[in-house]
Amino acid sequence: MEKIALTKKKQTKEDVLRQSLLKERGQIPAHVAIIMDGNGRWAKKQGRMRIQGHKAGVDSVRDTIEACAQLGVSHLTLYAFSTENWRRPKSEISALMKLLIQTLRKETLNLNKNDLKLHAIGELDRLPPVCLKELHEGIEMTRDNQRMVITLALSYSGRWDINNAVRDIGEKILNGKISLDDINDETIHAHLATHDMPDPDLLIRTGGDFRISNFLLWQCAYTEFFITQKFWPEFRRSDIYEAIETYQTRERRFGMISEQLYKKEKEKAAASV
Repeated sequence: MEKIALTKKKQTKEDVLRQSLLKERGQIPAHVAIIMDGNGRWAKKQGRMRIQGHKAGVDSVRDTIEACAQLGVSHLTLYAFSTENWRRPKSEISALMKLLIQTLRKETLNLNKNDLKLHAIGELDRLPPVCLKELHEGIEMTRDNQRMVITLALSYSGRWDINNAVRDIGEKILNGKISLDDINDETIHAHLATHDMPDPDLLIRTGGDFRISNFLLWQCAYTEFFITQKFWPEFRRSDIYEAIETYQTRERRFGMISEQLYKKEKEKAAASV
């Protein structure tokens, strides 16, 4: 399938070169997760209504998706609406849901043409019916695509995810399907909303706050973090590149020491010969 650009703007030679250098420089994270924060603060700074910030953020989503797909990222998870966001003023929630509907209608066809798969996690039944309908249609349309999975975390919280996993596991124990001795990390992972994707390698947060905000709590145990002061509507592919460059400088030890990692990589390289 021919990959067309998600936007009408043609990729520059400089951008192609920078992506090529990134790939040569080190490993590209397989799973990038993003807390898209700062839409309202950006709008306030511009003297505009908060919803204008959310609308401006759609361009950031589009550019981020395109850049990640071009780099070879296999999973991109976007924290679009948290469980706690339901506490916001009803007028803002209504405007956000309308924007989500409009964006899904406008972008799903392009995602499909680019072999990108749409996915969603969270308490989706809390979404307005018309919004849920658009979401399901987009997921169905792109279900067989393989280039990259774009997961929208909608009405999502990490605690909700863990609570659900604990409840499901407890129910299986009561029904005799599994025993207490069967419970381990793999068991819990298998019952999370993200069971069909790897844990994030890189978590990006815009807006400058140093907190995880109830996002992928279990999954981010060993995720590398990148915090930028830029608000989400200001975030572009150059910022993705900076985040990945920083990620590539990190030594991911997973509780081991450097010497153990070196030995493990050496053994892996020898086995692949």
